Amino acid sequence: MTQSENKEGSTLFGGVTTAVRSQVPPAAKWLGASGVIPFITLAIAVLFLEGADQEAAYFAIAAYGAVILSFLGGIHWGLAVADGDQVAVDAANFIRLGGSVVPSLIGWGALFLSTSTGLLVLAAAFAGMLLFDWHASRKAHAPRWYPKLRWPLTTVAVVSLVSAAVA
Repeated sequence: MTQSENKEGSTLFGGVTTAVRSQVPPAAKWLGASGVIPFITLAIAVLFLEGADQEAAYFAIAAYGAVILSFLGGIHWGLAVADGDQVAVDAANFIRLGGSVVPSLIGWGALFLSTSTGLLVLAAAFAGMLLFDWHASRKAHAPRWYPKLRWPLTTVAVVSLVSAAVA
């Protein structure tokens, strides 16, 4: 057995086993979980507030959704740049970088739609971004653990946005 293998034969990368590299880092878990608090809080606020306060809550959840959607796209831009693949001129690189800017455009555009439609567009975009994340992870363009983090967070975001949209 070489030093780059553990007793199960999993290769080591920087002293970390494959199993460990597939675990969501604790900081990502905690920060990700705290990031869904505004979705939950604002969805509940939309249900219980009325008038101008409810309109403010609608705008706040839509704006927060647009910002977080943009953030998720930015993650992929950063991963592509970190890989150094941004110089290549090929379809895969165009999809990777292009897919990183589309969420920002969708989020921004959703803010100009009617409240319900905008929130549903954001919810659909979050679901689409989850698929993009899953694909990126399978292609080793994102960490192996990334979909494990994104599934529950996306579920909360989508349920919150849809709940607010139909309220």
